[in-house]
Amino acid sequence: MLGFFRWFCNPDYAEDIEGDLVERFQRTAKKKGVRTAKWLFIKEILLLFRPGIVRSPAGFGEFNQYGMIKNYFKISLRNILRHKTFSALNIAGLSVGIASCLLILIYVNNERSYDTYNHQYDNTYRVLHYFGNQEEIDDFKAIANKDYMVWGNAPAAPALKDYFPEVESVFRFTSPSPWLVSYRDKTFSENNIVFADSTAFEVFDWPMIAGNPKSALNRPNTIVLTKKLAEKYFGVENPIGQTLIMDTEDPFEVTGVIDIPTNSHFSFDGMISMTTFKNMRPEIFENWGYVDFYTYFTVRPGAGMSDFADRIPDFLEKNFTASFNYDVRMEPLSEAYLYSEAGRQPGPSGSLSNIFVFTSVAIFILLIASINFMNLSTARSVERAKEVAIRKTIGSLKSALIFQFLVEAILVSFLAATVAMALVLIGHPYLEMLSGKSLPIDWLFTPRNGVLAVFSVLALGLVSGSYPAFVLSGFKPVSVLKGSFKTSSNGIWLRKTLVTLQFVLSVILLVGTSVVYSQLDFLRTHDLGFNPDRVLVIDYGYDGLVQRKIEVIKRELKQYPDVVDASASRATPGDFFPHAGTGVEEPSGEISYQSPAIYEIDEDFISTFQMNLIAGRSFSVDFPLDSSNALMLNEAAVRLYGYSNPADVVGKSFEQWGRKGKVIGVVQDFNYVSLHNKVEPLSLRYGTRENISMLSLRLNSDNYTNTLSELEEIWRQNVPHRPFDTHFLDQNFNAQYEADERFGIIFTVFSGLAVFVACLGLFGLTIFSTAQRTKEVGIRKVLGASTSSIVGLLSRDFLQLFVVSLLVSVPLSWYIMTRWLENFAYSISIGWEVFAWSAICILVTSLVTMSLRTIGTALSNPVDALRDE
Repeated sequence: MLGFFRWFCNPDYAEDIEGDLVERFQRTAKKKGVRTAKWLFIKEILLLFRPGIVRSPAGFGEFNQYGMIKNYFKISLRNILRHKTFSALNIAGLSVGIASCLLILIYVNNERSYDTYNHQYDNTYRVLHYFGNQEEIDDFKAIANKDYMVWGNAPAAPALKDYFPEVESVFRFTSPSPWLVSYRDKTFSENNIVFADSTAFEVFDWPMIAGNPKSALNRPNTIVLTKKLAEKYFGVENPIGQTLIMDTEDPFEVTGVIDIPTNSHFSFDGMISMTTFKNMRPEIFENWGYVDFYTYFTVRPGAGMSDFADRIPDFLEKNFTASFNYDVRMEPLSEAYLYSEAGRQPGPSGSLSNIFVFTSVAIFILLIASINFMNLSTARSVERAKEVAIRKTIGSLKSALIFQFLVEAILVSFLAATVAMALVLIGHPYLEMLSGKSLPIDWLFTPRNGVLAVFSVLALGLVSGSYPAFVLSGFKPVSVLKGSFKTSSNGIWLRKTLVTLQFVLSVILLVGTSVVYSQLDFLRTHDLGFNPDRVLVIDYGYDGLVQRKIEVIKRELKQYPDVVDASASRATPGDFFPHAGTGVEEPSGEISYQSPAIYEIDEDFISTFQMNLIAGRSFSVDFPLDSSNALMLNEAAVRLYGYSNPADVVGKSFEQWGRKGKVIGVVQDFNYVSLHNKVEPLSLRYGTRENISMLSLRLNSDNYTNTLSELEEIWRQNVPHRPFDTHFLDQNFNAQYEADERFGIIFTVFSGLAVFVACLGLFGLTIFSTAQRTKEVGIRKVLGASTSSIVGLLSRDFLQLFVVSLLVSVPLSWYIMTRWLENFAYSISIGWEVFAWSAICILVTSLVTMSLRTIGTALSNPVDALRDE
């Protein structure tokens, strides 16, 4: 860097300034370290690169003279105003490109900022749990992270705190529980309230609006609310010290109000003290096999984690005594949102592939806009040839011309950047609406980013204007003034290459848009193995009063004419579900223990959801013992236990959660989670009234408003204390794809902007090419050429470039989108029609864009073109 300084600095000042720089570097190195000193040294040298310090190189004359620089800007501004069409196209293309790039950067920055609000972000970790069968595992390190779960047990947390001295604080919270919450005359069902340790505020920096974070969750029957939930029940009233009635009988004191940042990888509406849960069910806090907890912890600053994994076996040997295989891993908080592959996340995860796609689109748009600038600038070379020739004739040097054209390019870039900032401010609310997220932009306007933006726009101007500047300044005045000047073949081939590249990028983006929407349509229409349409789900949240009379309620609802069938269960497809250690007799006769997912259902579940029974039978009231000694499996579970024929598992013994009996039936695989995942092994057992929390009604109605109103009246007659909390199953199941839907919309919008920018450039080049061939067109018309043949002639070169672009873009886009589809366990296959549709769209758009100029030229009067000949 010192060599760079000596190169550009005026020799009259170099020695003194260099001495000061070296002294300051040495002082900074002693105080803040060599690395910081180097960064500050580089910064200071870059800031010295300015008029008054920079030496005056040969060819630039008095570079530091203010008048010369002022003249450069004045001439550049005049050229911009003189050629309004080309300037408008350049500025419009660049501004849309920069604005799109900034908007995508805002979105990507928000995705990468998750959980960084924590001051101990770099020292916070969470526990991943592996629950296996009884078979011996030689090396847990060979097991992939995707086979671990974030969801785990309670005793791991205190054991970690006791065993590892570097662990500072440990925090647990449970999966959300449904509660009926009342305050005075307000009663609502709340489904996102968790039990949480009192150490919550030692690990996470959630702003406490009211209350004391050190004591808020110390006592039983206390609750901390989010700001949103506090306003829902208390409005402007101070909630601290107020009492909420939970599940009609339990009083809970409000001890705090917090505001969870939007860039947290999990969230909730309220936290109940963990001591409350421990008083309710103390036995599970010593049970390593009971799964319902998420565990996070912080380590002391400077504590090394390098040997943490090596000490896990000894930790488990001293603390874990159960018979099943169990292991834990530590995952940094920095990997929780974007990089984690573990199952059962506490909140929605981000997508690294989506970030890559959006970043690529941003680069594509900026690249297309820069290509437009270079193309239009070099295309105008003939128009500016005489200007360059005359200036050279009267003594202007090539270096001065280069500087002049670079100033012009930089000025256009800064004008475009100004317009782009206005577009960003206009587009930001729409981006928030499309993404469904709060996207802060205040970080854009910090002094550091302001300086970075100036240098970025400067670099954009230099890169975009460098080639045109060297091309234009290289014209030979003798050839130009004699009239024998022709555009160089190198310049023509460069323009053709850049246009081809634009076509390639446009086709890739359009293929991507087509594939994304085809995949989203596939997600909506794929055969799930059950029928989610017209199924109304009533969630009563394990309400004991409802559970005691569930058979009566179900019977009365089924008597309503529009109700075809009804079922009570613990979960429905798309909902939360647990896993259960389950032993099933293998073909060898031995019991094999695995951990399939578990649904607790009744005898009408299979028929209500219109699932297919492929072996054995379903639960039935004709077999009263089904409630205690019967189990059903799906096909994936059948394969898990070693059976290729589903019928062979029927009648085999099983053990699960204290029950023993026989497998009575096999249900065809159905997608009970999103199509991002394959159908996993599932066990279905009869649910007792204490373990079920929802009713599902299959309806046959064309007037849902009236049907829902009458069903609600039946509900109120039986359950007057509880709201009629319902949702339709298809809407709830498809909500799993909300992030994919939003991705598709945002991708389409920015892809459309990229094609728009490319069209601006194509339109500009068409204007130039038709202007250069005006006399040729006039002569051809005089000789009898038709309008269509002239239009074809003017469009032919671009069509040839388009065909070449297809040879590059088709395999490239196929590869990119195939990789994206790997995020889904079930996906479309990319057929030829996707590429055909994309190619036709780009071709038609290009022809329409060019026709705005070519048709006018073809219809023009040849006399006007040939008048001066």
